[in-house]
Amino acid sequence: MSNVVVLDNGGGLLKAGQGGERNPAVVIPNCLYRPLTSKKFLHPTTTLSSTTEDLTSAAIRRPIDRGYLINPDLQRDIWSHLFTSLLHVTPSSSSLLLTEALFSLPSIQRSTDELVFEDFGFNSLYVADSPSLVHLYEASRRPYGLVSEAQCSLVVDCGFSFTHAAPVFQNFTVNYGVKRIDLGGKALTNYLKELVSYRSVNVMDETFIMDDVKEKLCFVSVDVERDLQVARKRGNDNLFRCTYVLPDGVTHTKGYVKDPEAAQRHRILTDGATPSRAVETKKETDHLEVMEKSEERKRVDLTKNEFDLTNERFLVPEMIFQPADLGVYHMLFS
Repeated sequence: MSNVVVLDNGGGLLKAGQGGERNPAVVIPNCLYRPLTSKKFLHPTTTLSSTTEDLTSAAIRRPIDRGYLINPDLQRDIWSHLFTSLLHVTPSSSSLLLTEALFSLPSIQRSTDELVFEDFGFNSLYVADSPSLVHLYEASRRPYGLVSEAQCSLVVDCGFSFTHAAPVFQNFTVNYGVKRIDLGGKALTNYLKELVSYRSVNVMDETFIMDDVKEKLCFVSVDVERDLQVARKRGNDNLFRCTYVLPDGVTHTKGYVKDPEAAQRHRILTDGATPSRAVETKKETDHLEVMEKSEERKRVDLTKNEFDLTNERFLVPEMIFQPADLGVYHMLFS
């Protein structure tokens, strides 16, 4: 019996593993990158947010644009590293389950088939779209749940380059009912770069760093108007204010959140507390942590490049729900 390799070939991340496993064995960026200290492009061996290299102003080459394969040669290079060095699989004795974006062009599909069979020699290939797999997974995980009983669902797939709202019926995506906007994680990162560059420090060339900022500090608000009121408060009364310290290339090669616990204080509001009570809770927490944090604060070098985020933390993800604010006027739902 042949081994089954599962590959979610996204525009931002590759997620791969063995069939039957609950979680992917490998999650890496689907790109090659070149730090300023290197003369050649390198393969990522881990998620770039956890690498020890200095990625300040690193150059990036991606094989996928707007969800579709545009550089098969580059994708072949990345897959070869993935299968050989990270997954340690033998394609000739394996089958491949591959995800592909909806409405992929026939020419792109042919390029993918050539990669799978001619370049790597897999035994067999099954190409699936993400919405149908998500529906099938949810139905199998809860066999007596609503999705399984109704045999239909609406899957919202927020990817790197686009967002799809796809109806699924009996494990098949209803293509004529799919809505798409060209707005995803890449656009949100670029928007965050513009906001920070305008208000604080120029980070327009720092894609990897700002991806890390977005993942660590941004969140989806459950009540935007309420959170805007809280974000307008000054000083310690502002629950959302967080400081991100940029890498200096000497003492630390990665950016970091100065006070990681402060980045989680917005959860107080999510749990249902009123803004006034949340501020009181924050003050009580701050008081208890003063002695514990004093030594750590002394070690922070305030001369480093750093910037604060407040309302940007929830207004940037809000663009998914208000795409017209970024000049995208096609709506997912109408």
